[in-house]
Amino acid sequence: MSTVRAKKSLGQHFLRDQNIARKITSSLLPLTRPVLEIGPGMGVLTRYLLDNPAISLRAIDIDKESIEYLHETFPAHKEQILYGDFLKMDIGNLFQEPFSIIGNLPYNISSQIFFRIIRHRQLVTQAVCMIQKEVAERIAAHHGNKDYGILSVLLQTFYRIEYLFTVNEKVFDPPPKVKSAVIRLVRNGRTDLPCDEKLFFDIVKAGFNQRRKTLRNSIRELLPPQFESPYLNMRPEQLSVDDFLILATAIQQKERDIHNT
Repeated sequence: MSTVRAKKSLGQHFLRDQNIARKITSSLLPLTRPVLEIGPGMGVLTRYLLDNPAISLRAIDIDKESIEYLHETFPAHKEQILYGDFLKMDIGNLFQEPFSIIGNLPYNISSQIFFRIIRHRQLVTQAVCMIQKEVAERIAAHHGNKDYGILSVLLQTFYRIEYLFTVNEKVFDPPPKVKSAVIRLVRNGRTDLPCDEKLFFDIVKAGFNQRRKTLRNSIRELLPPQFESPYLNMRPEQLSVDDFLILATAIQQKERDIHNT
């Protein structure tokens, strides 16, 4: 098999520029030896990852044609190149220890992939991902910025985010209609939240789902009776990660006080 046909249904855009491929793979910090590549496609990153003796690689792709091509291209590494869906498979079984993630992510499911990384944050020590530039800017944005949103808060709760570099659309086949960017997520020191995780997530999501409203209105259904906080008079993009955690903790404490009276 000489090539793989890019499939629109899978959001495939194959990177052709070897210099950028090397730049992406060299952006992995030597935090963990195991590395999981999501969506290897035609193996432009896979080649450099396999050449690095410090990396123990697994690559997973949902495209059977890509898997067949990669097995032919890297016959000595067939057992490391797996057919599967990252969004559905039990990624805890891939390695016996925490691991890093790398990949040129399909733009249409990149947010779902990041939410899955958050769920498995105890396993995923870092992620180096090429995604749509707009999404990368959103993830890296700080509070007070118009791009700041749900993914910004939830990812920054558990990861240090670095916007590494922008990638022109012309280096892909077929070229996407948007520019791309590479970001790096590195696990921060936060292991436990001071509040219920579901409540925290619900507050963040409800707030940004009606981001033009003050939190008093957007998270009304999550507020216990007679709860007051200065944060309620603010819009969600004005709150930092720590502010959201403080708010969620206060709401949880008020609910406990009401329950105990």
